[in-house]
Amino acid sequence: MPTKATSVNGFFDELKRRKVYRVAVAYVIAAGGIIQLASAVFPAWELPNWALRLTVTLLLVGFPIALILAWAFDITPQGIRVTQSLVPASQPEAAKSHRQRNIFLLVALGVIISGAAGFFLLPRAAATRLEKSIAVLPFESLSDDKENAYFADGVQDDILTNLSKIGDLKVISRTSVMSYRGHSRNVREIGKALGVANILEGSVRRSGNKVRVNVQLIDATTDKHIWAEDYDGELTDVFKIQTDLAHQIADALQAKLSPMEKAQMARKPTENGEAYLAFVQAHNLHGAVEDPEKLKQAEQLYERAIELDPKFALAFARSAQLGSWILHSYDMTQARREKVRALAEKALQLQPDLPEAHLALGFSHYYGDRDYDAALAEFLIAQKSLPNDAEVHLAIGAIQRRQGKWAESTANFERAVSLNPKDIWIAQNLAINYEMQRDYEAAHRTIDRALQMEPKAFGLLEVKAKLAIEEKGDLSVAEECLAALKAMPPDAQRDNQVALGRVGFFLLQRKFAEAAKAAAEIPDDQLASFPSALVGKYAAMGAARKALGDDSGAHETFMKAKKHAESRIGLSPGEASAHAQMAEVLAWLGEKEAAVAEGKRAMEMLPESKDALEGPEITLSLANVYAIVGDNTHAIELLDGLLQRPSPVTVQTLKLNPIWDPLRSDPRFQALLEKGAKA
Repeated sequence: MPTKATSVNGFFDELKRRKVYRVAVAYVIAAGGIIQLASAVFPAWELPNWALRLTVTLLLVGFPIALILAWAFDITPQGIRVTQSLVPASQPEAAKSHRQRNIFLLVALGVIISGAAGFFLLPRAAATRLEKSIAVLPFESLSDDKENAYFADGVQDDILTNLSKIGDLKVISRTSVMSYRGHSRNVREIGKALGVANILEGSVRRSGNKVRVNVQLIDATTDKHIWAEDYDGELTDVFKIQTDLAHQIADALQAKLSPMEKAQMARKPTENGEAYLAFVQAHNLHGAVEDPEKLKQAEQLYERAIELDPKFALAFARSAQLGSWILHSYDMTQARREKVRALAEKALQLQPDLPEAHLALGFSHYYGDRDYDAALAEFLIAQKSLPNDAEVHLAIGAIQRRQGKWAESTANFERAVSLNPKDIWIAQNLAINYEMQRDYEAAHRTIDRALQMEPKAFGLLEVKAKLAIEEKGDLSVAEECLAALKAMPPDAQRDNQVALGRVGFFLLQRKFAEAAKAAAEIPDDQLASFPSALVGKYAAMGAARKALGDDSGAHETFMKAKKHAESRIGLSPGEASAHAQMAEVLAWLGEKEAAVAEGKRAMEMLPESKDALEGPEITLSLANVYAIVGDNTHAIELLDGLLQRPSPVTVQTLKLNPIWDPLRSDPRFQALLEKGAKA
């Protein structure tokens, strides 16, 4: 009987005879090449980390399988043949024992080798995306003048901007790092929370025109310092400091810089120190997107920077971008539209390759003209030079969903979230994408994650309440959210939004007296900056009075709504939503033909084929008009289409909204609800 040693030796001789060694070596070489290629290509394609880990895992699992196949089969001139055993067939028991032993040893060998390789390769694969990733934490201001704190923010922001131009890096956006200002910093926890392997910390001291910048690059996985530097210079030397820093960080992280990226970083935005300080202050205030007063101050400071340096292209671009947001939010006048376009075009005239100028022009096309193709073209140009800018991915995603490209849009929003994980505005947009597609599981997951960061954010709570209503007809979530918002410290703008939300909530509950009372208590002057809200207040109040049987009071209220709707159209004649709002008011006033004509005009101005996000809202508004005037056939036809496309319309919203009460006795409406429930 052979000894254990000779059996093992015989096993390895058998490996050689069956050419298993050759297959193993070839497999290892091929797998190594695939992993190396995937490590380089997957990040460039912005594939998630798990894709690389899955590739490595599949290759490791495939190794024992390859060994078994090599053992069992041989490639001959006659084709693939089963490899003959050395044990004669006349000894079946011995052959069976020999075969079982060899297969066991072969599988064990394959598993051991795969396990050892996995121990080294999987961590490396997981770290490949993270090695070239960085977050720049808020810089500490060491200046004696505490008002210079904004200057430290400016230095941090410019470093971030330079780094975001490096395509070979993953750079976390400013919004997500600002929450760490003034807190004790656990670098490892921050790195894990932001999904980066490196952290840059720093401080800035400014005295007159003298500037000192101290920075240190830290490995977030080990909490060890990679390097630290001190920079001293004049105020305008800060640009060279920022460029040098970006180069050093890129070198430390072994990130490749293209000639275009080097040229972009080397260019000074201005030679005027005072203009730069005004710009930095403006850019700080620019982030307060829901505070009109701060936005007004920011606009004035941008204008100051431009006045001090008429060639300051970046100041023109940022001022244009801010103006576009104001245009989109509350000042939809022709004068504002023309001003925004002029600023963006001036920025491009001064510096044609400035990515922020293309971004600004894109927003001008987007918010000013609803020219989505032109806007997307500009955003894509900006993306080439700002590959790590979450705002660019957000802008591209926003256009794509209006074009009905929901998968592409969602992918860009998800990329924006990865670059700016603590920005609740991006998370809210991503959740709305899922909501429109009725993917409520993903929508809840997204909104709940954002609420963990900002549990009192009005926009997030509003979306959370809408999700519960649209999915399950659950009003309790809305009630909880409204109660939580009402308990917060006073804030005029938010409180008005909450008050309007309560009016809508009372209408869904059929509490019409409470709805009318709540609407009447909202002061008109506090809604003056938001014409649509002013129209909405009186339309809701009128609907509530109508439901209470107060036809005279309802008519008087609807006439006020009509007056404000006319004023809104006068300010923004090209705004489809203004005409849609007017159509519903006319329907409530009994002006059937005028209401339908106005609703159709709104749909012609903004059809779903042009805008897959707001278009369904305009379609729904016309369905409302038909329901109010008693044209059930056309109302049901429009609702049927909305239930089959991405839209905020669900069976639950149709059941809850009192505007559909007159249709409930119509068998066609009941059939529509049953059809929607099955879908």
